[in-house]
Amino acid sequence: MPATDSTEVVERVLRWYDEHARDLPWRRPGAGAWGVMVSEFMLQQTPVARVLEPWRVWLERWPTPTALAAAPAGDAVRAWGRLGYPRRALRLHRAAEAITEQHGGVVPDDLAALLALPGVGSYTAAAIASFAYGRRHVVLDTNVRRVLARVAAGMAAPPVAATVAESRLAEEFLPAEPARAARWAVASMELGALICTARSPACERCPVEDVCAWRRAGRPAAEGPRRRQAYEGTDRQCRGALLAVLRSSDVSVARDELDAVWPDPVQRERSLTSLVLDGLVVGDDLVGYALPG
Repeated sequence: MPATDSTEVVERVLRWYDEHARDLPWRRPGAGAWGVMVSEFMLQQTPVARVLEPWRVWLERWPTPTALAAAPAGDAVRAWGRLGYPRRALRLHRAAEAITEQHGGVVPDDLAALLALPGVGSYTAAAIASFAYGRRHVVLDTNVRRVLARVAAGMAAPPVAATVAESRLAEEFLPAEPARAARWAVASMELGALICTARSPACERCPVEDVCAWRRAGRPAAEGPRRRQAYEGTDRQCRGALLAVLRSSDVSVARDELDAVWPDPVQRERSLTSLVLDGLVVGDDLVGYALPG
């Protein structure tokens, strides 16, 4: 059992959330399960502020999984724009096809059925079931893991990869009543996003500051070097530059046009090949390259 009183923590965080929750469109009742699902795909490794407008435009264009499934996959990749990690768009399109073919166009509420969808992992499945359908599941994203690590374990940051011990700890904090558990999931996530942040936590405004094990221990620093994800000059940046050219064209793009956007021929070739293998790009040097469909 955690040394911190989990019931007290949950109660305080829920009260805090009632007063301070952001009004995000995918949290509104009218968003539906599809709106929640789209938001979860878009929010993977992407800040909320960058997702708001693309989410709105996406739902206006494809208000249901069936609408997205009927569109070419390339349209989904093009509409993904500059959100980054465009494979998410392709996976969301494939998930929409599976929902249309296997679930009558309705996002399933069962965890196993959600996990069977393309691109849906354990976190995303739990988040959709919890946020869209009020199911009782442990929802462990980076923010929740950090909150629990600090409040209950006295650590500045959770381990690099989620552990069985973390899941057990999260289960101890999860209320028994499903609707309350679902609200705790989003409330603890919000606390991590707004207050218990990675670099500059606002402990003085935290509703559980006085019972936080990390705070009581004097806020010890995280062990090991701080991780930073490089972007400039990486294959990811090169892939993004190539995709930007393809997104801007309604016809196939000749190889020399792609060659012009990245100076390193070896990296450019490697990145283009990976895009083709990922299914984000189709074509070859003879016919040109384009988004799928």
